[in-house]
Amino acid sequence: MEIALGIVLIVMAVFLVVAVLMQQGKDKKLSGTIAGGADTYYGKGKGKSFDKILSRATTVVAILFGILVVAMYVIVAKLNG
Repeated sequence: MEIALGIVLIVMAVFLVVAVLMQQGKDKKLSGTIAGGADTYYGKGKGKSFDKILSRATTVVAILFGILVVAMYVIVAKLNG
């Protein structure tokens, strides 16, 4: 049981790191100018919708991660006596 929960925690932690790194910052002043951005309506909407989905997924996984850490702590505390 502990091993399974530990593996789930590791997978969730890796997902959170990757998801946070993939998200674009709210402030795109100079980086948007240098990298060039999609100036079309389709390009702007597509990026925002992906960021929105990624942001929500990150929030949900972070909450589940926190709950799972607390549950794991309680389980280990009970097993160790």
